[in-house]
Amino acid sequence: MRIVSQNVLNSRLMIDNHLYCSIDKGLVLLIGFTQGDDESVIAKMADKVLKMRVFQDIDGKTNLSVIDVQGSILAIPQFTLYADSSDGRRPSFTKALAPAKASVLFDIFIATLKAVYPDVSQGVFGADMEVNLTNDGPFTLILDSKDLIK
Repeated sequence: MRIVSQNVLNSRLMIDNHLYCSIDKGLVLLIGFTQGDDESVIAKMADKVLKMRVFQDIDGKTNLSVIDVQGSILAIPQFTLYADSSDGRRPSFTKALAPAKASVLFDIFIATLKAVYPDVSQGVFGADMEVNLTNDGPFTLILDSKDLIK
């Protein structure tokens, strides 16, 4: 499982030229799954996202989590996080988990986040989405379950 986490001042998600959801200050998460991923990574990755100290405190140090700042989360499924562009000009997506399995894991991840912190919006698996965001910082992290869960 791989997550690109971006601190944002705001973000909105459009589907078919209609506003689907939006958030103010918080995190936009781009979430992808790969071969071998299963439910065992979900709780640990959700816990990591919710407890990461990526927001500034009053002294300007990154000591606060999304929960601490009462921020929002916008989670977006993103199979292209497992693109392999090492050969040729067209990326291969064979490392991405099959959509039927990835969709189930994405739903479980969302449910796991919401069980702890309900201010979570989400994109639609398989939809053509337009994501607009205003980066804060910018502060962007890549979280990979193979690096975090040993």
